Amino acid sequence: MDEQALLGLNPNADADFRQRALAYFEQLKISQDAWQVCAEALAQSIYSDDHIKFFCFQVLEHQVKFKYSELTEVQQQLIRETLITWLQAQMLNPQPEKTFIRNKAAQVFALLFVTEYLTKWPKFFFDILSVVDLNPRGVDMYLRILMAVDAELVDRDVVHTSEASYYFALTLEARRNTLLKDTMREQCIPSLVESWYQILQNYQYNNSELTCQCLEVVGAYVSWIDLSLIANERFINMLLGHMSVEVLREEACDCLFEIVNKGMDPIDKTKLVESLCQVLQSAGLFSIDQEDDVDFLARFSKLVNGMGQALIASWTKLIKNGDMKSAQDSLQAIEAKVALMLQLLIHEDDDISSNIIGFCYDYLHILKQLSALSDQQKANVEAIMLAVMKKLTYDEEYNFENEGEDEAMFVEYRKQLKLLLDRLAQVSPELLLASVRRVFNTTLQNWQTTRFMEVEVAIRLLYMLAEALPVSHGAHFSGDVTKATALQDMMRTLVTSGVSAYQHTSVTLEFFETVVRYEKFFAVEPQHIPTVLMAFLDHRGLRHTSPKVRSRTAYLFSRFVKSLNKQMNPFIEDVLNRIQDLMELSPPENGYQALLSSDDQLFIYETAGVLIVNSEYSAERKQVLMRNLLTPLMEKFKVLLEKLMMAQDEDRQMALADCLNHAVGVASRTSKAFSNKQTVKQCGCSEVYLDCLQTFLPALSCPLQKEVLRSGVRTFLHRMIICLEEEVLPFIPSASEHMLKDCEAKDLQEFIPLINQITAKFKTQVSPFLQQMFMPLLHAIFEVLLLPAEENDQSAALEKQMLRRSYFAFLQTVTGSGMSEVIANQGAENVERVLFTVIQGAVDYPDPIAQKTCFIILSKLVELWGGKDGPVGFADFVYKHIVPACFLAPLKQTFDLADAQTVLALSECAVTLKTIHLKRGPECIQYLQQEYLPSLQVAPEIIQEFCQALQQPDAKVFKNYLKV
Repeated sequence: MDEQALLGLNPNADADFRQRALAYFEQLKISQDAWQVCAEALAQSIYSDDHIKFFCFQVLEHQVKFKYSELTEVQQQLIRETLITWLQAQMLNPQPEKTFIRNKAAQVFALLFVTEYLTKWPKFFFDILSVVDLNPRGVDMYLRILMAVDAELVDRDVVHTSEASYYFALTLEARRNTLLKDTMREQCIPSLVESWYQILQNYQYNNSELTCQCLEVVGAYVSWIDLSLIANERFINMLLGHMSVEVLREEACDCLFEIVNKGMDPIDKTKLVESLCQVLQSAGLFSIDQEDDVDFLARFSKLVNGMGQALIASWTKLIKNGDMKSAQDSLQAIEAKVALMLQLLIHEDDDISSNIIGFCYDYLHILKQLSALSDQQKANVEAIMLAVMKKLTYDEEYNFENEGEDEAMFVEYRKQLKLLLDRLAQVSPELLLASVRRVFNTTLQNWQTTRFMEVEVAIRLLYMLAEALPVSHGAHFSGDVTKATALQDMMRTLVTSGVSAYQHTSVTLEFFETVVRYEKFFAVEPQHIPTVLMAFLDHRGLRHTSPKVRSRTAYLFSRFVKSLNKQMNPFIEDVLNRIQDLMELSPPENGYQALLSSDDQLFIYETAGVLIVNSEYSAERKQVLMRNLLTPLMEKFKVLLEKLMMAQDEDRQMALADCLNHAVGVASRTSKAFSNKQTVKQCGCSEVYLDCLQTFLPALSCPLQKEVLRSGVRTFLHRMIICLEEEVLPFIPSASEHMLKDCEAKDLQEFIPLINQITAKFKTQVSPFLQQMFMPLLHAIFEVLLLPAEENDQSAALEKQMLRRSYFAFLQTVTGSGMSEVIANQGAENVERVLFTVIQGAVDYPDPIAQKTCFIILSKLVELWGGKDGPVGFADFVYKHIVPACFLAPLKQTFDLADAQTVLALSECAVTLKTIHLKRGPECIQYLQQEYLPSLQVAPEIIQEFCQALQQPDAKVFKNYLKV
């Protein structure tokens, strides 16, 4: 071996050595006999370095996994002998191998097992057992090999290249695995189970590590072997014995869980679970309050959850089968576990509680199906409800300012509890409403002296009721009088109690979230609107000390104002005055930190726009207010643009450009209050937006920070096409000219949707403009596409792919808007060039999205130009290029019909052929039968079949034929 290269295997080696080691590994993988050197090194223990041993196993692994069939019988025998020799050495070595080497060795054994067990090595396990006997190091390897074999047989991680080959490989592997498991069940599983029993018996008191490993093996295999081999008196008694041994009980718990989880007859399952429970209970394991080992309790909770869900699954099957007596027995068994379930659910450790939620949820689902609940069941529902309310509460350690992994886990846990609350609402909505009301009122009466987490959870419960007790369109305050009254009372208490002033961000945020969720309350009691508006506008909301609260409030305020609509009328000017300072742009030189971020300001501007547009003011007044809103923006924009032109420092240029972009963005956002030109005209605001347009467009000619500035102006133009319609048109030619100067792939890609929007909206109105800018746009696109790129530059390749898609989308919009004359009037040479790019897109690029678009363009052009009166030479083009494209594209290797987009491309390809037949008639069939298809060496009967399918009046028939 290359000793120098091997030095690079050490993690501490420098980069050059590591690179050399990597290259050496690749070299050994393709070498014919390098694996033999590695096999010899392992069999004879030539190297002591752990990384080299691991490396040798990697080379062997590659050989067995990918090149085993190329080896001779003798060579295959050598690999088997190498592994057995290595295994024998493990029991004699003074020190055991490192864990990562043992695991890799086990993987190689497992790969050899799946390759050879059915044919050349049926005594695989017996050979290993005869070597290891009960030697602890040997047993360790045996158990690791068993886990690796299970991973090969049960895991579904198949390396795949495309969906089709993935499913094919999956099916092949699934068949192979089934065969292996069947053969193992017949030939060796009873002996393996016996070996596990012997290992457990031998090591349970003196080697906890091996015992736990063995329990893990039993748990893994129990899912696919005969359960009676494990679920019998001697095994279960041993496992239950392990439940009392501190170092073994967690693994024993998991093992019992797997046994309980195994599919079996519902009556037998009930008996099995009940017998386990009796023994566990008599061993004192149900006394949760006396147990302080939370890791064990988390596993135990999972076991109880498994037992509960197993009993519920049995009950469901028995009910379905009509066996009411056995179902009643199962239900009694379930009910008997509820007290234990509640103890685990309410446990202060969230992992323990989380593990039992599945049982709890399924139990409630049973109660939902019962016609009437007993007093005990009602008490259980109430107990679950109280547990959920208690567990929803934050603890003291929760870090609101810097949320990390623990916080994220609690948020996920809360989502699980929410599902329980929703299920409780389905079982007993009245009880849930009454319980929440009681907790809410008690807490809010004394909120000033109550801890933040209790106040937050009280408001949170009110918030959660909105989803737990669903109604259509948020109509919580009409319909069912009891419910409407209760919710109305709680909302009134929420907004009048003063709790919005509570000094904790979680309470503040929950207050605003709840107010917005129940916005319909303010239609019933509008007198509370000013109180809530002030909370939004002062130090409790938009001026809060916490940026997180300010940010969320900006969004919620926007939603609140939109939902109240006309009810905001009395407060509009007051609100606009109060938010004025929040809307100031903070240019970079100020150095002072604005209260709101750029994104938050977008919501405030949108809110201002909504307030003005939805008001009952006259058009003149609306125009004045909108001008007051936008004029400071325009003035600031002009000043900043001048500063940018003069700025030397690139960081300063970037900061100014971002500020300019933000100014355009917020102006654009105010227009979201308008749905179309009509509403802009009615409000008298067209002129203001045209002024904005004239203010912003000069930014396109700024030579600095072009990408940022163009992006902002482009977005504004998109909005103005909706708001001002044809009034925008005079500005488009000049704007387009600027945007096409010195542009890159991304610029063009973002510019084309703007042209598409104009084309689709104004159609023939913009035909002269399109004809004029068509070739300049195409030249700019082709120029970027033809730029050389480095072979491995994936981002450049992706950008080009996206640009190509945008280009074809543009041609599709032009042809689809009935403006093929835009292309036709570009001169014969240019038309031909464009057509060839479409043919190329349909056939040559392995991009089904672009291919689909190209076929849509081709079928549209055939429809428009393919008749007898079409442009000169187009019929020739159809036969020489479009027809071949319809065959060459699907014949490409990259055309993968397991991909949904490719199927759509094929469908459009079929439409193209159908359209050609429609426009050219029998001439098309004749061409296919006599010239084109024979040139591809297609058999005459297939040609006949194809042409018959093509002539079917129903297009679906041909599409399906083409797929097959």
